[in-house]
Amino acid sequence: MIHANPIRIGIVGVGKIVRDQHLPALAADPDYRLVAAASRHGKVDGISNFPSIEAMLEAVPEIEAVSLCMPPQFRYEAAHTALAAGKHVFLEKPPGATVSEVEHLKASARNKGVSLFASWHSRYAPAVEAARDFLASAHVRAAAITWKEDVRRWHPNQEWIWTPGGFGVFDPGINALSIATHILPAMHIVSADLDFPENRDAPVTAHVVFRAATGLRVPMELDWLQTGPQSWDITAETDKGSMLLSGGGARLVIDGKVVQEGQEAEYPALYRRFAELVRSGRSDVDLAPLQHVADAFMLGKRNVVAPFFD
Repeated sequence: MIHANPIRIGIVGVGKIVRDQHLPALAADPDYRLVAAASRHGKVDGISNFPSIEAMLEAVPEIEAVSLCMPPQFRYEAAHTALAAGKHVFLEKPPGATVSEVEHLKASARNKGVSLFASWHSRYAPAVEAARDFLASAHVRAAAITWKEDVRRWHPNQEWIWTPGGFGVFDPGINALSIATHILPAMHIVSADLDFPENRDAPVTAHVVFRAATGLRVPMELDWLQTGPQSWDITAETDKGSMLLSGGGARLVIDGKVVQEGQEAEYPALYRRFAELVRSGRSDVDLAPLQHVADAFMLGKRNVVAPFFD
């Protein structure tokens, strides 16, 4: 069923994540009509395509919202351009390369009276809310974050992730942080060790320790070199039992019993949330996950390790 007044949206940056997630989610959502795309290298069939966001907005002024999916190092200028033109903005994660630039975008959106959405997709995994409810009802005695995956599988030949502002292993690690900041007590980093391949400008592994005001210590292990089964887990020991949130938030187990599990549908949920924000004139920009990454780089001890080659 087509919505009576679908949001006319343009997408910027046509890469793997757009083809895998954004385009199918938009195609299935009656709240949207995708009318244009802008990318230096990719195109979307069946709509107008442009080499830049400036060209897209000039040629298709009826666009109401834009979804920005280019690497984070290039997102600020595009977001600033869209907000200045009075468009609502959806930011793929991470919302920017620095905390301060996203703070500026928040102020710009507020001044223009449009919506800005930092889309932490892992928060919309099927078991995350159940995990949050469980931990809110319990006393957390211990917790840990383990996020280990194969960069060659998920980011083949993507050089931007290894450059300054590309986040390195914190590109997937920020997904863990987006869940952790949603379900665990407020924390801050007390130590970090970051392993940089000698031929790269971003870390390939990281060992971080957080502490909450309650004294709870939460270690986080990030590894981009894991082959075979991938590990996206948050564990907690509580007075109500042992919790395992696995599969990047897809499966919740309490004391060995599965209590919540579902199929991945994060991006459809993100776009439903964005439509709610646009139609209500509100924004949703939580900077906590990005702030933790910034703090890890600020506090982190840099270790030089073996070179990385795709």
